[in-house]
Amino acid sequence: MADEAGPEQPRYLQIADALKKAIEAGTYGPGDRLPGENELAPKHGVSPMTARRALRILASQGLAESRKGAGFFVQAFQPIRRRGIQRLARDQWGSGRSIWSADESRPLTVDRVAVEEVVPPMHITRMLELQAGETACARSRRFALEGRPVMLATSYLPFRLVAGSAITQADTGPGGTYARLADLGHAPVHFKEEIRGRLPSSEEATALEMSLERPVLNVCRTAFAADGQVVEVNEMTLDSASYVLDYEFDA
Repeated sequence: MADEAGPEQPRYLQIADALKKAIEAGTYGPGDRLPGENELAPKHGVSPMTARRALRILASQGLAESRKGAGFFVQAFQPIRRRGIQRLARDQWGSGRSIWSADESRPLTVDRVAVEEVVPPMHITRMLELQAGETACARSRRFALEGRPVMLATSYLPFRLVAGSAITQADTGPGGTYARLADLGHAPVHFKEEIRGRLPSSEEATALEMSLERPVLNVCRTAFAADGQVVEVNEMTLDSASYVLDYEFDA
């Protein structure tokens, strides 16, 4: 049996598109179980493998999730609206609030954290303008919402700048790293973010408990002090199905 419907579009994509339209129309709501491969295969005249491939496409798009032994279900998780400008305002962290609270009223938790003095990767050394062999404070964290891992992040700061401060501890205190930098006389006054999309590494997919087929968003943020010094480089890996990037600003 041919699994292709002609030169335009493979059958598994046609099935995935039909299911996507049904989800968008409300035929299947958040948390609803989708038809399984054994139901889809005879209905569309394809093999069960092709039908399953269609379901995996929906999972890779973040529209569905697979539950072991139970099938595929419409994604019930509501993505985080990441407010790229408001979250970095000094009024946010300067008043002791977490920058993450600008994104969500739902509690975002750090369920893994490691802080260590390291010789950073070469590109981080260059960005921080460190001398060869000079160390940085690396703060690695995993963020979760409603028990779902959503982001991995590692911040690098010149160790000579933050040695002995709360930045070298797991809990940096109210306002987080940027408030502590301000306490040290190195408050960030300017930020630059670069965003790229790619597929996750196997290590990232495992840590984020996501499919290798679903893209991640790489956000690299550089924080500058008033004298132009780079005081932090933060590399973040976001599950693309868990975030909406929201940028709102005046013309």
